[in-house]
Amino acid sequence: MKYLLVAALVLVVFWLWRNNRDAERKAAAAARAPVPPKAGTAIAEMVACEVCGLHLPKSEALIAGKGIYCSDAHRRQAGN
Repeated sequence: MKYLLVAALVLVVFWLWRNNRDAERKAAAAARAPVPPKAGTAIAEMVACEVCGLHLPKSEALIAGKGIYCSDAHRRQAGN
């Protein structure tokens, strides 16, 4: 009888531990879920620098005759 009680106690503790772990995983997954943009917000077009490949908003990029660059140094490096 003593062993049956100990086994039942171990199973209850295991069940509680597993349910708590599953709840933590679900909470972490919900925190990582992407948040949709608010209505009325514009999504900026992203472009890549011709030299380093860095992606940045088109409004912040330097657009030269032959390409799009992230900085003036990269524009000069490309020869524009």
